[in-house]
Amino acid sequence: MKIILLGASGQLGREWQRYFNLHTDDSLIVFPYTSGQLDLTHYEEVAREVSARQPNVIINCAAYTLVDQAELKKDKAMAINARAVENLAKVCKSNDIHLIHYSTDYVFPGKEEDRKRYPRGYPEDHQAEPVNWYGQTKWEGEEAIRASGCRHLIIRTTWLCGLYGNNFVKTMLKYGREKEELKVVNDQWGSPGYADEIVANSMNLYTADAKGTYHLTSKGLTNWAEFAEAIFDYSNIDVNVNAIPSEEYPTEAKRPKYSKLDTSKAEKVEGVEITDWREGLKRLLKQLENH
Repeated sequence: MKIILLGASGQLGREWQRYFNLHTDDSLIVFPYTSGQLDLTHYEEVAREVSARQPNVIINCAAYTLVDQAELKKDKAMAINARAVENLAKVCKSNDIHLIHYSTDYVFPGKEEDRKRYPRGYPEDHQAEPVNWYGQTKWEGEEAIRASGCRHLIIRTTWLCGLYGNNFVKTMLKYGREKEELKVVNDQWGSPGYADEIVANSMNLYTADAKGTYHLTSKGLTNWAEFAEAIFDYSNIDVNVNAIPSEEYPTEAKRPKYSKLDTSKAEKVEGVEITDWREGLKRLLKQLENH
């Protein structure tokens, strides 16, 4: 099997490469593409490269993920998160290639009252209602895939954390060792998506021939302040977390108050295992310690 891995230098992309290294298979050939190696916004360039490689699967981890900057660079965010994805979908449809694509909880409204309405999280078929431009571009990318008719697996996740790149866990560990007190918002609710588990479960979904849209994140519900406290507790770092409302930490892009995703659909697929967010955090901290 031949696989094109796009966004290979990002959090998920590097985790995919680690997965492939740990699960060596002589019949598996992976072509990793980092940012700048292939301009996904140019259809002809994508079509030529895919024709040359002739993959069975394209895993798309490439995205414009700077949520606040997306409000200022709307054209760039739309080009990468929607137009480039449309190109990939069309190429996959023309060549009968399976597309695995990652999206986000930010496609949903994230209303505070939805925490009671959807205690397990938003289901896959809940109406999209993005509250910021990043979410809008990711939703349009999803819709382009569906409209193309290509064989696809759209995987939404949230609060991505992993061994590689920048993420909340690594930022808290850094600041926790430098400061005695930190302000962290406590009115944005969700659950972390751990990169290693997302990648393993993505492969389980693909192997099970799952198609359509699925949610992958951890079990349980937390907020950023509680998440930070758990990071410091498990790492034996003595720092005071000062919980604050979102209004005291203004950002360019509006953030959803509720980001939980319902993983019930994925859990019904053979091989998929969803762990509690605290267990996932302990695993990640151990990985970071040994890395």
